[in-house]
Amino acid sequence: MTIEAAKRVRELPPYLFAAIDALKVEARARGVDLVDFGIGDPDLPTPAHIIEALYAGARRPANHRYPSYAGSLECRRACASFYRARFGVELDPEREVLTLIGSKEGIAHLPLAITNPGDLALVPDPAYPVYATTTRFVGGEVYRYGLRRDHEFLPDLDAIPGEVARRARILYVNYPNNPTGGAASREDLARILAFAEQHDLVLVSDLAYSEMFYEERPPSLLELEGARARTIEFYSLSKTYNMTGWRVGYAVGNATLVGALGKIKTNVDSGVFGAVQEAAIAALMGDQRCVDEMRAIYRERRDLLCAGLRALGLEVRSPRATFYVFVKVPGSSMDLTARLLREVGVVVTPGVGFGEGGEGFVRFALSVPAERIKVALERLRSFSFSS
Repeated sequence: MTIEAAKRVRELPPYLFAAIDALKVEARARGVDLVDFGIGDPDLPTPAHIIEALYAGARRPANHRYPSYAGSLECRRACASFYRARFGVELDPEREVLTLIGSKEGIAHLPLAITNPGDLALVPDPAYPVYATTTRFVGGEVYRYGLRRDHEFLPDLDAIPGEVARRARILYVNYPNNPTGGAASREDLARILAFAEQHDLVLVSDLAYSEMFYEERPPSLLELEGARARTIEFYSLSKTYNMTGWRVGYAVGNATLVGALGKIKTNVDSGVFGAVQEAAIAALMGDQRCVDEMRAIYRERRDLLCAGLRALGLEVRSPRATFYVFVKVPGSSMDLTARLLREVGVVVTPGVGFGEGGEGFVRFALSVPAERIKVALERLRSFSFSS
């Protein structure tokens, strides 16, 4: 008998960040001092009051047992309170809020809950790879709709062919946007919702970067009248509170969609560690000045990096939100990424890894201290982007 992985695994392209990690390991083995703008993993520490809540929760024997699959009611109430205060959205914590082991987990499991073989999902291009990958895992089909620089990286829904729109069942949206740094206004979201209503689509909203903004506060799709009838939204504590390693987030919105995802989760995981849920409560219900301070640090880094890259002759638009700078570059983004790493020890993410629409761009993550940004900019003075 020949032992091999399932067809879906054999056909899976290499995960972008894993490929970059292999290049980084090789460079470090040669003694290269890397300035790493690659993966969007905050370098800032989790705020102290959140850590203290974890300590206290870890000492409670009740938290040493299996947690609730859906998350404790207190944890879901904290999410509902946050949505009420931040977005003016009322959520039923028992039916419209589900605690997740990070929003990636929820997004990855969602197709199991709502996608049948042959269902067509509309996915941004460029986009976080998980939307398309996990749709294909369950036999769904993917149509990539463009996010273009000359359209402020907003979806050009009119460019979606009519027969595609009529076949589609699900529309994925992500604002503030990874990798482009684009942001959507309430009016932009209203146009997206109108398109979803016209074609009777389920709306999947990835709101992981809602608190990482530099201009106006990003809205939630659930603020819009009628959105709850067809929307499930994913919120993450990872970037807002520097908690990427803690793995906690939420799915909120339409009770049927949230409930369907909850049924999948009861069969594949055992919920979020109770002490982490208590830390999430402390984050959402506590003093939010730590988030303001985080934004100020990223704003300083954004302005420093963007000014420095412009001085090198690159076309750079300052992101309105997220901690990503999406930079237009000549030639192959993957080739340029490899050259940057090899020649000057600067790590970026190739735009093509987020889809064909990302070709011609590289992404810088602002998870690098200002002093290291200056080091990278100095190295880049000797680098030829056009070679």
